[in-house]
Amino acid sequence: MKTAPYGTWQSPITTDVIIEDAVGIGGIRRHGECLYWLESRPQEGGRHVVVQRSGHGEERDINPSPFNVRTRVHEYGGDAWLLHDDTLFFVNYADQQVYAQSVADAAPVALTHAPGLRFANGIIDATRHRLIYVVEDHTVSGECGNYLASVDLVTGKLSKLTSGHDFYASPTLSPDGQSLAWLTWDHPNMPWDETTLWRANLNDTLQNETPVVGGHGQSVQQPRFAPNGMLHYISDANGWWNIYNENGCICQQDCEFGLAMWSFGFSTYEFLDNETIVCVFQKKNLGGLGIIKGGNLTVLDQPSTVLGSLSLHGTEMTYTASSPSTFTQVIVHNLEDHQQHSIKQTRDLKLDRGYLSVPQTIEFPTAMDETAHGFFYPPQNKDFTAPAGALPPLIVFMHGGPTSATHNALSLQTQFWTSRGFAIFDINYRGSTGYGRAYRDKLLRQWGIADVEDTVFGARFLTDQQWVDGEKLAIRGGSAGGYTTLAALAFQDIFKAGASHYGIGDLETLARDTHKFESRYLDSIIGPYPEDIETYRARSPIHHTADLDAAVIFFQGLEDQIVPPNQAQAMVATLKEKGLPVAYVPFEGEQHGFRRAENIKRALDLELYFYGRIFGFTPADDIAPITIDNLD
Repeated sequence: MKTAPYGTWQSPITTDVIIEDAVGIGGIRRHGECLYWLESRPQEGGRHVVVQRSGHGEERDINPSPFNVRTRVHEYGGDAWLLHDDTLFFVNYADQQVYAQSVADAAPVALTHAPGLRFANGIIDATRHRLIYVVEDHTVSGECGNYLASVDLVTGKLSKLTSGHDFYASPTLSPDGQSLAWLTWDHPNMPWDETTLWRANLNDTLQNETPVVGGHGQSVQQPRFAPNGMLHYISDANGWWNIYNENGCICQQDCEFGLAMWSFGFSTYEFLDNETIVCVFQKKNLGGLGIIKGGNLTVLDQPSTVLGSLSLHGTEMTYTASSPSTFTQVIVHNLEDHQQHSIKQTRDLKLDRGYLSVPQTIEFPTAMDETAHGFFYPPQNKDFTAPAGALPPLIVFMHGGPTSATHNALSLQTQFWTSRGFAIFDINYRGSTGYGRAYRDKLLRQWGIADVEDTVFGARFLTDQQWVDGEKLAIRGGSAGGYTTLAALAFQDIFKAGASHYGIGDLETLARDTHKFESRYLDSIIGPYPEDIETYRARSPIHHTADLDAAVIFFQGLEDQIVPPNQAQAMVATLKEKGLPVAYVPFEGEQHGFRRAENIKRALDLELYFYGRIFGFTPADDIAPITIDNLD
C-alpha cells in the first residue's frame, strides 16, 4: 500500500470506465412470453431504446436508430411507450409524435401528425380501438395547455376527452373498460403538494366526471383498479404515502409507498389478486419489498436497498434493484417459492471491493433542534493510504428537486471521488422525500434556508467527528442542488469550493423563464411571485456575490429549458469581475442534465481538476486542463 495525499490516489474507476457500456434501465413490463424495458444509452448520445428479452434470454432492440423513445411532457417526461398485441406505441423524441411499430422488426410508422403536441402516459382502450394519452399542447399562445385525449389506433385522429385543469396524469382504465380514473392538479400546486383523483364513465366520451379523493392539501398518486374493479390509490392523508382503496387506508405504515411525481409512469404496487398487493416501499430512504394482505405488511427478504419499476405477471414479480455493493439490475422474483435471480445489470463491470466505499447512514442535529439525514462515504482505495494525521477533503452532494431524495445505491460517480481520497456526504436535507409529509413540508417557504442550514450543520458535524478536513470542504449539485450549492457558498463561509451543474443563481429569472410544470413551484418553497419579490432577491446568490468568497466551476447545457444558460452565464460574469476563481463549461446539445457520454466524462474530469487547483493537489489522472479565471 502506497502513502499519498488525499485526492492524488490513482483509481481504476476512471471517467472512461464510468461511461463505458453503461445503460439506464426502467419501465419493466411483461408482455406475452417476453420482458420489455427502456434503456438509456449515454454512448448513443442519450438515446432511449425499448429492449425485448425473450423467454430464452435473448435480448434485442426494438427501435432502430435514430428513433429515441422519450417524451418532453413536463420536460421531465417518462412513460413514453406501451405495448398492445404485437405492436409497440412510442413517443419519438425528435418530433414528439406517437409511432407504431410491430415488435417483429418492422419499421416505425408515425401514428399522429400533430406538430406542437406532446404525448405521454398512454394506455390502451382496446374496446374502442384507441389510445388515451396525457397531451401537452404547445400550439396555443401563452402557457401550454394540458388535457386527456384519445388517439385512434388506425387513423391517429385525436379526440379531447377532458380538460380544464393545469395538469393531468395517470389515466387508468377499469378491468371492464367502462370507467376511467385519472389525476389532476392546478397552479400553484406541485403533484406532491395537492392532487385530485377523478373517475368517470367511459364511452366514446366521458360522462359523470366525479372527484373521488384529494384536494385540501392531499397528494394522491398511482390510481389502479383491482381485478374486481375496486379503485386503489396512494395518498399522504395520514402523513405518509400509503395505499388506499375507496374504503380507506388498507395498511397504515410510517413509510413511503409513493414517490415525488417528477415524471410519469413509475410503479410501486401491483395486484396479486383482489385481496393481495405486492409493493416496494421506502423507510428513511432504504427500500423494502413487501406483500399487503388483510391490512398487514409482510416484508420479503431481499438484499437491495433501492427498489422500483415493479411489474407483476401471474406469480412472477419483476423489479429494478440496487444496493451499496450492486449496480441497478433487473430482478425476477417468484412469489410461490421466493426464488429470485438477476437477468440484467446496468453494467457488467466487476470491481474489487477494496476500491468501494461503503456508506454509513447518518442522522445529525441541525437548526431549530431538528434532525436531518444523509449517507456518509469515507475514502477507500486498497492501494493507498494517506499520510499519518491527515484528514480527507469533503464534498457535500446536493440532490436535485429540491423535492426529491438521494439513496445509497452503488454509484460509480460517487466511488470516482472516494477512490481518489475524497469523503462524500450525500445529504437528504429537510424537505427531502422518503421521510414522510411533515419532513417534506419543512422546506415550505424555506428553500435556501433549511437546505443550506442542514448542509452547513452536516459539514460541521463531520468535521467535529474528525472524519474530514474542515479546511477542505466543497459542495456540488445539479439543478435545485446547484441552487443550494450556490446559496451555501454565498450565504455561508464554510466551503472553499463549489461545483454548480446547471444550477440556479437567480430565483427571479427562474420564476419568469422556466417551463409550465415548475412555473409556480417556487410559490410554495419561496413565496408567490412577484408579491414576494424581495424574498426572491434576498435568497438569490447572484445578488450576494459580495459575500461569496469561494471558487466555483459551472457546467451548463446550452439547450436547457428548465434552468436556462443565462443563469450560469450571469453568475460567471459577476464572479469573474469580483476576482474569484471561476470556470465555465458549456455543452452544446445538452439539456437539463447531461446524457452524452463524452460530456459526462468531461464534466467529472474537469471538476476533479478544479478541486486539485483549489485544494493544492495534483490528480493522478491525465486531464486536459481548462482555464480558471482569476487563478491562471
